[in-house]
Amino acid sequence: MLIQSIHYEFAPEDGDRIEEIFRELREASRKEPGVIQFDIARSKEHPERFVLWEVYTDEAALTAHTQTEHFKRLALGGVRPLSKNRIAENAVPI
Repeated sequence: MLIQSIHYEFAPEDGDRIEEIFRELREASRKEPGVIQFDIARSKEHPERFVLWEVYTDEAALTAHTQTEHFKRLALGGVRPLSKNRIAENAVPI
């Protein structure tokens, strides 16, 4: 099992648009084989901040996720160009 935690920060004026993109990414990603969990949260205190919690069966499932059309379009082409800060961490259960 592989867990990926990603923290993003955006310009305040981009927050609502980013939420729409993340909702679409979440729905498509949850349908992928090898995706155990794919959740996204938005900070109440700082609505320009988002956290993703992704759980994959293994490294191959994460790699497959990054090759999907929806990842390339929504994450690489939508979210990341608008991101002011991105911190990603891969972890394994202990």
